Amino acid sequence: MTLASVPVSRQPISKLEGIVGEYRWRRLLHTAHDFREHFKDRVIWNVSSTATGGGVAEMLRTLVGYVQDLEIDSRWSVISGEPEFFRVTKRLHNRIHGQPGDTGALGIGEDTIYREVALTNAAALSSRISPGDLVILHDPQTAGLTSPLQRLGARVLWRCHIGTEQRNGYTREAWQFLRPHLASAEGFIFSRRQYVPDWVDPAKVWIIPPSIDPFSVKNQDLDEATVVAILHRIGVLAEPGMGAGPDRAATGAGRDAGRGAGAGSGTVAAPRFTRRDGSQGEVVRPALVTAHRLPHPGEQVVVQVSRWDRLKDMAGVMRGFTEHVAPASPGYLMLVGPAVSGVADDPEGAEVYADCLDSWRRLPRSAVERVALVTLPLEDVDENAAMVNAIQRYASVLVQKSLAEGFGLTVAEGMWKRRPVVGAAVGGIRDQLAEGSGILLPDPTDLAAFGRAVRHLLDNPELAERLGTSAREYVRAHFVGDVHLIRYAQMFTALFV
Repeated sequence: MTLASVPVSRQPISKLEGIVGEYRWRRLLHTAHDFREHFKDRVIWNVSSTATGGGVAEMLRTLVGYVQDLEIDSRWSVISGEPEFFRVTKRLHNRIHGQPGDTGALGIGEDTIYREVALTNAAALSSRISPGDLVILHDPQTAGLTSPLQRLGARVLWRCHIGTEQRNGYTREAWQFLRPHLASAEGFIFSRRQYVPDWVDPAKVWIIPPSIDPFSVKNQDLDEATVVAILHRIGVLAEPGMGAGPDRAATGAGRDAGRGAGAGSGTVAAPRFTRRDGSQGEVVRPALVTAHRLPHPGEQVVVQVSRWDRLKDMAGVMRGFTEHVAPASPGYLMLVGPAVSGVADDPEGAEVYADCLDSWRRLPRSAVERVALVTLPLEDVDENAAMVNAIQRYASVLVQKSLAEGFGLTVAEGMWKRRPVVGAAVGGIRDQLAEGSGILLPDPTDLAAFGRAVRHLLDNPELAERLGTSAREYVRAHFVGDVHLIRYAQMFTALFV
C-alpha cells in the first residue's frame, strides 16, 4: 500500500471576480490575508480516499488549486488500502445512508482491518506533516487517521460529505463503529445539520455545503458545435441517417448536427477543451456505450450522471423512463457513469453496473431502443470531465433520482449549465433545487411522479428554459467556491486562533 500525493495545478482565483462580483471578491481577498497572518508556516492537508471518480475529488482539486493561488500552502494526499478495507468502508457508506449494503458485519474483525490501514497511512504521512499543521480528513475512509495524526502534533478535523436525516439501526451501527475513531477530532464538518450524529458536541460542528468551480473542465463554457463534436467522438450521438448496433462504442470527428443554434449547418468542430493548467486538450477516447441505437440529432435526451451506486438508483431511473416517459411521446434516456474499474474506493460499482445492464437487456424492444448505458473512461481526469460537461449541456432534462444523497453536486453542475433538473427531495438535493429552479420529487420511489415531472419539462420547453435560468443564478449565489473558502477560514480561525 502506498499513500499518494495528488499534484494540483494552481488555479487563478482572480477569474472568480467576474462571477461573484466585486463585493464578494474583495471579501475573499481580505479573508485570505487574515488567514495568512494567523496561520503562518502552517500547511493545510486534505486527506481523502480517491483522486478521481467522485464529487469530493473534483471539489478538492479545485479548492486546493485556489488556495495555493492565494499564497496559502495547501496539499492533498490519498490513502491506500486493500480491497477488504474498501469493502468495509463501502459498508459504512451505505449504512450511514440507512441502507444495509452488502449486509456484512461491522465487528471486531472489520475494526482491526480499518485500524491497520489507518496506522499504515498515518505512518506514511508522518514524514510530511509538521506539528501545528491543519488536517481535514474526508469521509469514513479516513476517520481512523484522527488520533495517529494528532500524535504527530497536527490539528485534525473530519469532514463528512454523506448522511441522511433518517435514523435507523443501520445508521446507529455505522456511527457506533466510527465514534471511537473520531472521539478526539477537534472539529466536524457536515454538509447539512440534519446529518450530525447526536453524540457530536454541537460546539465542534460546522455546516459547510460543497461548491462547484465555474471554470473547471466539467463546468467551463462549451459552444454548441464543440458539445456535439465531443458527443460524436465519445460515441453517444448518431450521425444524421445513422443508427447503432448493440454495445456500440463509436469514435470519430464530430459534425455539428445537434440542437439549437448552428444545428445542421455542416460546421466542423474539434472536440477540444481547456485543461486545468490552461493548455488545450482534446477528447480522444471513446466511451463504452451500450445501446441498440443512439439518439439522433434533435431528439430530446434525458440524462442522469452519477456513480454506479445503488443509492443513485440508475435502475429506477430506467424503469421510470421506460414505463412513464417513453410511452407518452418521443425522448431518449442516457445513464452515464464512470468506468467501473476506475473508482478505487467503490467496490460495488461493477456489480451495480452489471445489474443495470441486465435490466436493460430485459427491456421490451420498443423501450430498449430508447435507452443507453454509458461508462466514461477515467485515464485522463480532464478528458473525463469534458465528456460529462458536454453530455450535461446537451441534455434536454437532467435528473438525479437518488434514494439517498449527501449533497449531489451533479445537481448544481447541471443548474450552472442552465439545464432543468428533476431531483429527489433527499439530502442536499433539496438545498439546491429551490422553488422556481427545478422540480423536487417528494418520494424518489414514486416512478409515476418521476415520469410526469420529466414529461412535463420535455413537453414545455419554455418552462424548462425559465427553470434553467433561475437555477444558474441560485448556484452563483450559494454554491461557488468563494463562499466555501470563506467558511473554511472562519472555521479554522474560530477553532485555532
